[in-house]
Amino acid sequence: MKTSRLRSLAHLDPYIIAIVGMVGLATLLPLQGQGTVIGAYATDAAIALLFFLHGARLSTAEALVGARHWRLHLVIFLSTFGLFPLLGLAAHALAPHLLTPALWAGIILICIVPSTVQSSVAFTSIARGNVSAALCSATASNLLGIIATPLLAGVLFSSHGGFSGNAAFDIVVQLLLPFVAGQLSRPLIGSWVAKHHEMLGLVDRGSILLIVYTAFSDGVSHGIWHQVDATQMAIVLGLDAVLLALVLFITNVGSSLLGFSREDRIAIMFCGSKKSLASGLPMASVLLAGQSVGLIVLPLMLFHQIQLMTCAALARHYAGRAGVVSRDPVPALARAR
Repeated sequence: MKTSRLRSLAHLDPYIIAIVGMVGLATLLPLQGQGTVIGAYATDAAIALLFFLHGARLSTAEALVGARHWRLHLVIFLSTFGLFPLLGLAAHALAPHLLTPALWAGIILICIVPSTVQSSVAFTSIARGNVSAALCSATASNLLGIIATPLLAGVLFSSHGGFSGNAAFDIVVQLLLPFVAGQLSRPLIGSWVAKHHEMLGLVDRGSILLIVYTAFSDGVSHGIWHQVDATQMAIVLGLDAVLLALVLFITNVGSSLLGFSREDRIAIMFCGSKKSLASGLPMASVLLAGQSVGLIVLPLMLFHQIQLMTCAALARHYAGRAGVVSRDPVPALARAR
């Protein structure tokens, strides 16, 4: 039993530990005074850098691989930006007083952010699914999310008063323009970016850690931990788990009924059920400026960890059913977003 626990600890994703560490640091040493101003500027710069690197990394040729498989991509997009919001709205309609407004906004935030790229592709590969289609759909999901997420936020957050009228302009300036600049710079830095992808991955994850720290520093200054108790945390965890389970079930059964192959079903299930922390946190910082962002992003952070652990187990399961000796997906989690 003791050995098993030690192995489990050894397999903990360092990135997850770092995120939890940032939450703890913000709780003990939150930004105050001038530090808050500096943190805000640093966060804006980190967000711009993050989306610039996304643009510089994305190869147009790679993004078009498997693009002709439009039925598969349509199903994934409908799951990411259609099924998820419907389930979130249904949950809120059934039990509006189950969570505080900020935590319900966090559940809705999960439902409108784009899919992941790295983890969707990694788990699809481990499970021996259609990797090229997964790459194309996950990449397109993030591109579409720059437009779809603000539009959905404008509709779904209007009743919460959490969507700023200037959010569309902020999205263009802080997200879209850096992304386009990255795309335009590919002829100059594309090969360098490809060669130093590991170092840039550290920049990527470091940006997210900074965003987590500043968001929760702001939350602590507004009494975030006095607004959520153990019961609320348990409810959020339960809702996250149920939401993920429903989407996994619906995408699996639905893709089977639509006649997709095993490889395509795996891609649909993994891409259609993921939500990106790397894209979701910056978008939340921009879209929900002035709100208690630390509290609102808490459900997304918890969902991120649940989806990684659940999909790691599913990937092993599918690899085993295919008669393949699966490599341990834990190292892939360090690259997952």
